[in-house]
Amino acid sequence: MELAPLEPSLHLKDVRYEIRGPLSRRALELERSGYDIIKLNIGNPGAFGFDMPDTMRRAIVENLRASEAYCHQKGIFPAREAVVMEQQSRGVMNVTAEEVFIGNGVSELIMMCMRALLNPGDEVLVPSPDYPLWTASVVIHGGKALHYPCSPDNNFYPDPEAIRAQITPRTRALVIINPNNPTGAVYPLSLLRELVSIAEEYGLIIFADEIYGHMTYEKASFIPLATLVNHTLCGTFSGLSKIYRACGLRVGWLSFSGELGHAKPYLQALELLASLRLCSNVPGQWAVQTAIGGYQSIRDLVLPGGRLYESRRAIIDACAASKYLYVNAPEGAMYAFVGISSEIFPDFDDQQFAMDLLEQKHVLLAPGVSFNVPYRNYFRMTLLPTAEQMREVFKRIEDLLRDYELQRRRATGGMQ
Repeated sequence: MELAPLEPSLHLKDVRYEIRGPLSRRALELERSGYDIIKLNIGNPGAFGFDMPDTMRRAIVENLRASEAYCHQKGIFPAREAVVMEQQSRGVMNVTAEEVFIGNGVSELIMMCMRALLNPGDEVLVPSPDYPLWTASVVIHGGKALHYPCSPDNNFYPDPEAIRAQITPRTRALVIINPNNPTGAVYPLSLLRELVSIAEEYGLIIFADEIYGHMTYEKASFIPLATLVNHTLCGTFSGLSKIYRACGLRVGWLSFSGELGHAKPYLQALELLASLRLCSNVPGQWAVQTAIGGYQSIRDLVLPGGRLYESRRAIIDACAASKYLYVNAPEGAMYAFVGISSEIFPDFDDQQFAMDLLEQKHVLLAPGVSFNVPYRNYFRMTLLPTAEQMREVFKRIEDLLRDYELQRRRATGGMQ
């Protein structure tokens, strides 16, 4: 008997994560055929030769014997207490270890937060462009993602009035990604205060994705959002993956502050979900205290002469020298969101461009449409390669865009 097609859950119907989608699968096929692919689609420091601090590695090794049993569902106490101490050093005083959850990366914690919060039809305000897991986590749990604009013309900063106009009685939360992935924007104090004011006025939970905190360049200054929130619940996300270059450990944390009294049922629901998965990865948790309390080596990478700084400079210079490309200089994080001239290419298709670049030039990028934007002339690239590698990448991009322009001229009889 022939079996009927095994259909996936309807929950996944509108869920997308193109960063690891068809382009990534095609890149793997090309690699298996013998091609070297420059992969700029994912912020994965270890794949580019970045090591986590040795002190973190030693902390894991020295505590392996203590890692063989399940730990508390919220995480080991030293890790949670380290997060508390970090928040208190910032002036966020109403956090205890009871308000801290350790997860298998920030990704798991995002999913848990939405699972505990949303009923069918509930809404969450998510930036556009966004890190697509945020939209996916809302949709997969029956909610609706309301994408608030962060326009390239406004340095990719949110528009507070546009956010206010989207709020309905079903809106439950406001997501703020700062420093921002994918754009590299770092929000100023005045803007953050406006966003907090709106959330407090409407009683929205604030989810502050700060996984790239302290990864800033030049004069940009990172301001932890929890320091501004008093009259609503604020959940702050961070982890070991980016600042501490330890993606593979899968250790993230979530601390709650602000108005906690009314949030007790929600926090209990989160603890229930944490209990159902028993606990997060134990060995990696032993690195948290050492990471937060130790020397912050990320500073060496983001200052002039540091590898991230110099790769960022290579991108800025390449775009400035190009007639096809432009970029808002990243103020933070490890990405650039690069635009392609719509005057030269009015019908540009970012997905087709990304596939052509992969097939012809063996460079893997993430097309802008992956990040829930309405336009089709952007792509995201990570800053992790060396400056020399970055210059080679832009040479290949320029070659492809030059071919595009020549093809367009031929198709229009040389009138363009």
